[in-house]
Amino acid sequence: MRLAPHLHRLGNDTVACYLVDTAEGITLVDAGLPGHWRDLQRELRSLGKSVDDVRGLVLTHGDSDHLGFAERLRSAHGVPVFVHAADAARARTGEKPPVATGPWRPGPALGFLGYAVRKNGLRTRHLGAVTEVGDGDVLDLPGSPVIVGLPGHSPGSVAVHVPLADALFVGDALTTRHVLTGRRGPQPAPFTDDPAAALASLDRIAHLPASWILPGHGAPWRTSPARVGEAVRAAAPPS
Repeated sequence: MRLAPHLHRLGNDTVACYLVDTAEGITLVDAGLPGHWRDLQRELRSLGKSVDDVRGLVLTHGDSDHLGFAERLRSAHGVPVFVHAADAARARTGEKPPVATGPWRPGPALGFLGYAVRKNGLRTRHLGAVTEVGDGDVLDLPGSPVIVGLPGHSPGSVAVHVPLADALFVGDALTTRHVLTGRRGPQPAPFTDDPAAALASLDRIAHLPASWILPGHGAPWRTSPARVGEAVRAAAPPS
C-alpha cells in the first residue's frame, strides 16, 4: 500500500513492514512474517520492479515477527540484512529473556495469533548472517537510512530515519494498536524487555524531522517526533 511518495507499507495494522522506493533502488524496513513475502512481490510488481531492485533490509530489532522473509531474501537473493549489534544474536538464534505479557483480551490476542498462523509466523527462519550497525550509522542504501538507538523493547531496538520518505520507522518502540488488547492509539508496546528504558528512549527521536511515525503494529501515525514521547507516556500504565 502506498502511503506517500517513496513510502509503502506491507501487511496491515496487526503486523506491518515497509518499503522505501527510490531511483537508486529499494530499501526495506523490517520483514514482518514469512507470508508477507507474497505481499512484497505484489508491491514490487505494482512499482514495475522485482526483488533484484532491493538493496538492503534494515531491522528495527531482532524479534521473530519482524524477521519474516529476511532469511529468504538474504540467502536466496543475496540481500544484506542490517541489525543493531545488541540484537544480532537475537536475530540469529531467537534467544531472548522472558518478559511479562501484561494485559490482554481473548479476542485481540487470538486474532493476532490467527493472523500469525495464516502468514506462517510459526515457521520463521532466523538469520544465518547479519550486518551489524550502531547508533548514528548512516547506511549506504537507497534513502540513506539513519540508525537511531532506542534500547528498551530490546537492547538493540532502533528507529530508522529516512528523510527522503519523511519517515521514522520505530518498530516496537511504541505501538498504535496493541496486539493483545486491541486498544488503538499511541502507547507502549507489549513484550518489552525494559519498559522504563523504552519510554526514556523516545526522547532520542524528538529532534528528528519527519511527518510519518511508522510502527511494526498499528496504523501509521502522522505527527511530529517531538510529540511522540509525551503521547506514549500518557498512555503508559502506572509504574
